[in-house]
Amino acid sequence: MKAFMDKDFLLSTETAKKLYHEYAAVMPIIDYHCHINPQEIYEDRKFDNITQVWLGGDHYKWRQMRSNGVEEKYITGDATDREKFQKWAETLELAIGNPLYHWSHLELKTYFGYEGNLNGDTAEEVWNLCNAKLAEDSMTVRNIIRQSNVTLLCTTDDPIDSLEWHIKIKEDDSFDVQVLPTWRPDKAMNLEKPDYLDYLAKLSDVSGVSINNFKSLLAALQVRMDFFEKVGCKISDHGLEYIMYEPASDEEIEAIYAKRLKGEMASKEEERKFKTAYMIAMGRAYSKKGWAMQLHYGAKRDNNQVIYRSLGPDTGVDCINTYAPSSEMADYLNALVVTDELPKTIIYSLNPTDNAAIGTIIGCFQGTEAIGKIQQGSGWWFNDHKQGMMDQMISLGNLGLLGNFIGMLTDSRSFLSYTRHEYFRRIMCELIGGWVENGEYPADYKVLEKIVKGISYNNAKRYFGFDL
Repeated sequence: MKAFMDKDFLLSTETAKKLYHEYAAVMPIIDYHCHINPQEIYEDRKFDNITQVWLGGDHYKWRQMRSNGVEEKYITGDATDREKFQKWAETLELAIGNPLYHWSHLELKTYFGYEGNLNGDTAEEVWNLCNAKLAEDSMTVRNIIRQSNVTLLCTTDDPIDSLEWHIKIKEDDSFDVQVLPTWRPDKAMNLEKPDYLDYLAKLSDVSGVSINNFKSLLAALQVRMDFFEKVGCKISDHGLEYIMYEPASDEEIEAIYAKRLKGEMASKEEERKFKTAYMIAMGRAYSKKGWAMQLHYGAKRDNNQVIYRSLGPDTGVDCINTYAPSSEMADYLNALVVTDELPKTIIYSLNPTDNAAIGTIIGCFQGTEAIGKIQQGSGWWFNDHKQGMMDQMISLGNLGLLGNFIGMLTDSRSFLSYTRHEYFRRIMCELIGGWVENGEYPADYKVLEKIVKGISYNNAKRYFGFDL
């Protein structure tokens, strides 16, 4: 029996061990999509205790604590941090088969030197160990990033954001890790939201453009995109239910938007037409700037209205949306390619049954201007566990070129989540190593090194055009 989480964790063959230890483990990290707070990076925050790091905004953990019958006061309520940590430890010991078990112990081992198992009985020991370590200067936010071997990370930012913390970090010569903004313009698209007009007022104010029709909305967004570009932005991101494709004339789109600007709500059909026009306009703008476009879709959000009304979005009550027609995704990409305005695009679906559809779609729209121009994103959210990552890579290998895959990202709000890259790399090496051991790919280590280092780091660096 193998020891728990030893140096060969998740690696069962000699080839997998060689690929991981000699090639994958030594590569730096590009975290091209996360949700961490740039202000905390600039201010070099030091956390008071492990609960602040682990439970402060992690809806993955909140979800499992609710599954264990934990009262909300110990999750997001007014219980003490020590009490919340105890409830999490008692929950974690039951999380066999859940990636949170592996992630948590990788973080304890990597950042705190803890080799044991966190559970209800060891919670006090781990609490004291972690808090003592967090008090050290080596565990400030910047030093956590440095010791994680991160060279660049991209946050997620709204068009109205001032980006003041990104600018301050960029001007600070004492920190050599690049922290770049990512353009996330969902709020400008979601005209079905009750507070949509309030958001437009903010966008108008920050852009200096009076938004009185669809054309002026795009003009305001263009002003902000230009600003984001000056601060170093190279990537956009969209959170969608699914890609809608229902084209309409310019006149019809303006009429729909005029209706919404008057305070009337659009019908579902009008919403689909507007969002189609919006996404086509965004894709064209990204193409001109050379930005990559990320499309995250397939989530049905805020399902438990009791929790949503109490806590708001991103609090652990989202699920997979099974309705995401691949035909509309293909039609959307085609609408951009026929005018030669298709940007580099990364497609993520929350529904794992979409893997094969995505694999066939990306093969339709590749281009010579970028290797692997259209990518299938890594296993995301409910799929960033061992099986989900393997399924995504196997499907991509079956239908495309796995060797050009741009690899893993944290998609996290925690500064300790960089071990997810280690987790992914171990799984990737186990998968590739198994193919080699089974005679399905030659033991050509020159090429295998290129593939493993590419997926771990080099492909993302090339794909996004990062200056590293």
